Amino acid sequence: MRIWSHELLAHAGTEVEVCGALHALRELKQVTFLILRDGCGLIQVVVEDARLRAELAQLNAESALRVRGRATAVAQAPGGVEIHQPHVEVVSAALESPPIELNKPRLNVQLATLLEHAPVALRHPVQRAYLRLASLTMAGFRQTLTAQHFTEIQSPKLVAGATEGGANVFTVDYFERKAYLAQSPQLYKQLAVGIFERVFEVGPVFRAEPHATPRHLNQYTSLDVELGFIQDHTSVMALATETLRGMLRFIREHGQRELELLQLTLPELPATIPSIHFADAQALIFAQTGEDCRGEPDLAPAHERFLGAWAHEQHGSEFLFVVGYPMVKRPFYTHPDPARPAYSNSFDLLFRGLELVTGGQRLHRYADYVAALERQGMSLAQFADYLSAFNHGMPPHGGFAIGLERWVSQLAGLENVRAASLFPRDLQRLTP
Repeated sequence: MRIWSHELLAHAGTEVEVCGALHALRELKQVTFLILRDGCGLIQVVVEDARLRAELAQLNAESALRVRGRATAVAQAPGGVEIHQPHVEVVSAALESPPIELNKPRLNVQLATLLEHAPVALRHPVQRAYLRLASLTMAGFRQTLTAQHFTEIQSPKLVAGATEGGANVFTVDYFERKAYLAQSPQLYKQLAVGIFERVFEVGPVFRAEPHATPRHLNQYTSLDVELGFIQDHTSVMALATETLRGMLRFIREHGQRELELLQLTLPELPATIPSIHFADAQALIFAQTGEDCRGEPDLAPAHERFLGAWAHEQHGSEFLFVVGYPMVKRPFYTHPDPARPAYSNSFDLLFRGLELVTGGQRLHRYADYVAALERQGMSLAQFADYLSAFNHGMPPHGGFAIGLERWVSQLAGLENVRAASLFPRDLQRLTP
């Protein structure tokens, strides 16, 4: 039976079989150390047989190998164990050396080079660890919500119209009709509240926005949540806090290898994340920087960074809720603040000075939707199927969405969100 690298120590003193890629060869005068890389880590194999050493020396890095031998506890070896007296089978020989040296502790290459050679470059343990953080995040997200009676759904990604209006959609030829790639699962997850009451989704979303910034992708993974019978947007904020707490807990419990490899310390989530109203945030920015952004409908990236630093200094928190964004900036389905109708019952959650989560309370009465769409000059007919659910009754509800790649990027301190994506899609890139 095959043994994985992280399981080897438990099998010390026994014969084992391991598999992986030829990560590195360290050839000394009398011995060669074969470093094997499997899907979880590195394995050191001690090769003393002269003929086998010569055969290994002819192989290119990344050749796929199967090794049988005796696992021996050695404190200096990776994972505290190495394999002696090996029999090595070449399962598949690499025809050429990799374009990037994967046996270095860190890849000292530009991001463009990494992306160009991503199918090979992502094999590097560090690059792979970033993607493992994404996997652990999704697992923690699912576990946390499933425990609170949420049902996972998968909504269509081919849709008949723009989810949130506007022109930033990708057009698709759909059997001689025009269709679009979904900007978000928003409308469908609201409909699903009428079916399940509590739903979540993990899936791709598409934004045809001509950005070339370190924080934007044209396809990214969205972690979406929607729930019914809420009080208002504060109910959603409380759930978002607990969901993040569950994600961090899962990473902490199951991602120790990745955290150690990346030398990461996870952020501490306060019992209650501090919050500030949008208007007060703009007043604070003006008072402390002299920059007058009052009256603007949104926060610029520099403003988010300022507020992130302020939250850390004043509250000791790397997270900050900004609530009450102007209605003119929010989609048509957003519920206004009853006390201040120009502002919304919505929020953004900033993490280390970057917008990570957007959410809020939605409209739930049919008449309110009709009025909202008419105010924005949007067609009722375009949203007929969506509106029918509200004509048949819907509870007060709301939800939020987390950008997965942006979360991993901030968590790991990456300078560009593309480094947290398996094969990113942006303004220029459709391959690999």
